[in-house]
Amino acid sequence: MTTGGPGAGAGSLRAPVSELNLILLGPPGAGKGTQAERITEDFDLPYISTGDILREAVKSGTELGRQAKEYMDRGELVPDDVIIGVILEKVESPEAADGFILDGFPRTVAQAEALDQAFAKLGRELTAAILLDVPDEEVVRRLSGRRISPAGRVYHVDFNPPKVPGRCDVDGSELIQRDDDKPEVIRKRLEVYHSSTAPLIGYYEDKGILRRFDGTMAPTEVHDHIRATIATLKLEDEL
Repeated sequence: MTTGGPGAGAGSLRAPVSELNLILLGPPGAGKGTQAERITEDFDLPYISTGDILREAVKSGTELGRQAKEYMDRGELVPDDVIIGVILEKVESPEAADGFILDGFPRTVAQAEALDQAFAKLGRELTAAILLDVPDEEVVRRLSGRRISPAGRVYHVDFNPPKVPGRCDVDGSELIQRDDDKPEVIRKRLEVYHSSTAPLIGYYEDKGILRRFDGTMAPTEVHDHIRATIATLKLEDEL
């Protein structure tokens, strides 16, 4: 169940009645992608993954896409204003008229403040920040247990083990552990998350829009709680 209350104080951001503008928060391996897919189906909302929309903008050759490509080609980080511009293009599209699910941005409080200001110019506000709370050790267990075949088939030593340890069920090829799935690499990613991204939890909590969920539960249970919470938010706004 959720542990974050309504928290709607005087400084709360509340989206217009017809909109469900959501952001996903949580460490790597928390299951954000899985839950985003289910929420999009439940509420018919577009899923805005910053990595995906940047690649899409580059491929389509938009002005912002060309700017992003210049930075990416040089191996540099795409500046916040360019990323926000690409996000706003999606937010202003007809498919996002009733809301959206944003994943992958912001990653810092400064980015969150800049995004809030950009949304305000459009007359849009976030309805809720959905946090999937998963302890570090569980993240390490989830990600370090992944094994992949040369053909891209994914297994997990605990949750989805192959019939023969270390071998693909389909073609018998040797399964490998990717470098970014090694425990020491995962722990470094978690350090970055805690230092840069975790402060967003307090930021959105102060605004009264944080909704916290236990990400260690089974995906279906997590989904059920998220769906009920979003449905309640929608109903409250319509009353």
